[in-house]
Amino acid sequence: MSLRERINEEMKAAMKAKETARLGAIRLLLAAVKQKEVDERITLDDAGVIAVVEKLTKQRKDSVTQYEAAGRTDLADAEKFEITVLAAYLPEKMGADEMAAAVAAAMAETGATGPADMGKLMAVLKPRLAGKADMAEVSKLVKTKLAG
Repeated sequence: MSLRERINEEMKAAMKAKETARLGAIRLLLAAVKQKEVDERITLDDAGVIAVVEKLTKQRKDSVTQYEAAGRTDLADAEKFEITVLAAYLPEKMGADEMAAAVAAAMAETGATGPADMGKLMAVLKPRLAGKADMAEVSKLVKTKLAG
């Protein structure tokens, strides 16, 4: 079953269970997926759907930060709930050891040695680790490896 089919099935289950908050988050995700497909005139595969989920999750995290800074815990809690719903559609995240091994392998493959090679190294790592690791963490790790 593809990720998109799984999302549709879970939407139906949320409708039947009358879980309005969860249903709203799933509908939001499906709307974003359909919008991307219409905009680019393509049908998204699982990797494309994961990219949309990551984008929506990042937006929610930014919103939580802003709501908490403004003292709106009610809105922040709603965004946190949506993050938990969206997280169910992301692949399991890599551990720090796996991330370090992937960075080391990419460094050996590209011959990256200094900070000037960061772009080249990230270009290799991004398609491999997209959805499996937080790219901000990967970027920090690459910076420290290239600096030292």
